[in-house]
Amino acid sequence: MASLALCLACAGVPSSTAGEPRQIDIAYLPPKEPQHQPLFELLKRNRVLEKLQEFLGPFRLPQRVLMKVEGCDGIANAFYNEEGVTVCYEYLDEIWANVPKEVTPEGVTPVDALAGPLVDVFLHEFGHLAFKLLDVPVLGREEDAADQFSAFLMLHFGPDEAHRLIAGTAYSFKPELQSPQTPIDKKAFSDTHGTPAQRFYNLLCTAYGANAQLFQGVVDKGYLPVERAIWCDDEYRQVAHAFKRLIVPHIDMALAKEVMAMKWLPDPGVRPPPRPQPAAAK
Repeated sequence: MASLALCLACAGVPSSTAGEPRQIDIAYLPPKEPQHQPLFELLKRNRVLEKLQEFLGPFRLPQRVLMKVEGCDGIANAFYNEEGVTVCYEYLDEIWANVPKEVTPEGVTPVDALAGPLVDVFLHEFGHLAFKLLDVPVLGREEDAADQFSAFLMLHFGPDEAHRLIAGTAYSFKPELQSPQTPIDKKAFSDTHGTPAQRFYNLLCTAYGANAQLFQGVVDKGYLPVERAIWCDDEYRQVAHAFKRLIVPHIDMALAKEVMAMKWLPDPGVRPPPRPQPAAAK
């Protein structure tokens, strides 16, 4: 996969002088609930927010923004406002609870099942924030655009890490597909987000369109239907064109080149610690 810096340099996209790079602040707020203390310690020990801070540093933003984790009074959520991005411990705890104990039959390792959706949720919410702060027009549903923003950035990690992040994120959407006999509440189709199954297929299509060789397995193994796969190159080009026109002028490309050359994920053989079981109600 060609690097993002090379790809965008060839596109002839001008650099912007508006805004400054390295405008990301971070905060690990203490958990409100004792059961989230191990999660708080896991995130800090692995410097999760520090890595995101560095990865997003090349964005030229008009103001400083805060990326933080905090307790949300029992609500599993992630959101943004003009001050920054908040991901709730409750949301991250659900990701942790979904991590398999062993490598899955699809080849998703436990650490990737944790890292993929964790990175995705921060990049998704940062996408919303970037659209707002940079006055980026969005045609269509903004939640879909934020998914594409996140997928595009994950695909421009190194090829191995891109594959791992996409696989881990796709794994987080898969439970709905594994229980087709369970009827879907029709209200799910009214949500601003796509259903997990739709997001699963959209993510795989974006990845396959970006690099068919790297992601050929998703078609060969039947995860992405051939009928969809044949159009994924066009779908990816649409996303890449929009990113180059609307987002790249707000990126410090010299700094982005440095960032994209770095290794970000732990070794795939690393096992996340087991999630502590909630205490039984008395």
